[in-house]
Amino acid sequence: MTLSEEATERLADIVENQPTKNGELQELWGMDSGSEVHQYLESELKEYYYRNENSLICATPEATALIDGEDSERVQTMTVSPLQGTVVEVLAGPDEEPQSVVATLQAVRAAGEDPEVDDVRSALRSLADMGIVETVQKTVPTFRLAVAREDLDVEVRDE
Repeated sequence: MTLSEEATERLADIVENQPTKNGELQELWGMDSGSEVHQYLESELKEYYYRNENSLICATPEATALIDGEDSERVQTMTVSPLQGTVVEVLAGPDEEPQSVVATLQAVRAAGEDPEVDDVRSALRSLADMGIVETVQKTVPTFRLAVAREDLDVEVRDE
């Protein structure tokens, strides 16, 4: 997706100010309301942002690479649940063969956790929404990291 100059500048604002709120972007962008910010995000930048566990606006790794360039030294910090953290640890890397949900479940269990398959599926989808994981469609969906592990700083929140 090609972004307009305005959308690219606003995406850069998100990358620089993340995590941020609608109100902060409203002020920065000179908009009339937080809902106007939300509408803009959904219509123009939907692929490049997500909301964290506190509903704050964060840039995806793809957005950061778009703004900083592929060789960016910026480390993307993501706060995830304990299960999501384990999934990031055991999931195939960006250049490896992607894993099915069941293979990921088995790897998580081998790492010492015992979640249900639906919990692993949900964790994978949430990580995909954050831009950390990519879905590779085969006969069944398979997953792998969308970003190199060394380019991520994953913080596991207490639950």
